[in-house]
Amino acid sequence: MNNVFVYLEIEDGTVAEVSLELLTKGRTLASQLGCRLEAIAAGDKLDTIEKQVFPYGADVLHIFKDKRLSPYTTLPHTSILVNLFKKEKPQICLMGATIIGRDLGPRVSSALGSGLTADCTSLEIGDHEEKKVGKVYENLLYQIRPAFGGNIVAWIINPDHRPQMATVREGVMKKEIADPNYKGTVVEHDVKDYVSPDDFVVSIIDRHVEKSKVNIKNSPIIISGGYGVGSKENFQLLYDLANVLGAEVGASRAAVDAGYAEHERQIGQTGVTVRPKLYIACGISGQIQHIAGMQESSLIISINNDPSAPINAIADYVITGDIEKVIPKLIKYYKKNSK
Repeated sequence: MNNVFVYLEIEDGTVAEVSLELLTKGRTLASQLGCRLEAIAAGDKLDTIEKQVFPYGADVLHIFKDKRLSPYTTLPHTSILVNLFKKEKPQICLMGATIIGRDLGPRVSSALGSGLTADCTSLEIGDHEEKKVGKVYENLLYQIRPAFGGNIVAWIINPDHRPQMATVREGVMKKEIADPNYKGTVVEHDVKDYVSPDDFVVSIIDRHVEKSKVNIKNSPIIISGGYGVGSKENFQLLYDLANVLGAEVGASRAAVDAGYAEHERQIGQTGVTVRPKLYIACGISGQIQHIAGMQESSLIISINNDPSAPINAIADYVITGDIEKVIPKLIKYYKKNSK
């Protein structure tokens, strides 16, 4: 009762990165609340799941094994979570802000009459005082995310209904092993006790999965361009610098919307969250949505012709000038001085 639950996304017997990141955050939240961290795995190839999740501090792993549960379909997974939560009564449920999480989360929260906050950038535990009625709520989940076009950061709470539900994008939370030798409890459930035959009315006949050719999340150096780059042709300068530095090219949402770069290169709240060793921001103003996706970079260099651009406030170094002039000089200097 009143534990923290994380829904695991599983593909071919492997737990998704975002789920491991949420287990890390869930372990922190559960420790603060003095409760257990529990994980839910529903699918077919689940034999190695416990070895993957227990090192991240999961106390209990709920297993729902059935060939019909993999690949994911909406109805059976919804029934599993709804019926399990009615029985276990968790206080918090976390899931990835992925195609699956965006489908599953709202259905579960609606069925249970609880709230859900999507695309959270931070999760914290704290108290809330309802001054009108003189009531204090203790140990609530603060679900934090940008709102109103990124003009404010909203702290959202769900004081009266459980579970408190939130979705988080991949890369937002850090993935850290709590204890490589940690051992939890495995609870195997009978799927037919939770899912009716009618829930399996939809079956996946065939799937075509194509992995992204861009590995922007794991690149140690990222050259990122914004709307200030000016054109798709000017974006080629970023690719030229990236080739010299062995980097990947990223983009802000404004640059992607303008057609300067592909969506898979988008960095920010509506794109990918990255933590490279070096982040070079070219022609990026620094809206809060973009900063949310790159602010934990080890070293940030801003190249901008606007000395008062918001991104300069978080940059370690600022180069004021036009990228058409600055980047060719960087390329020339690096080629001249590198071995």
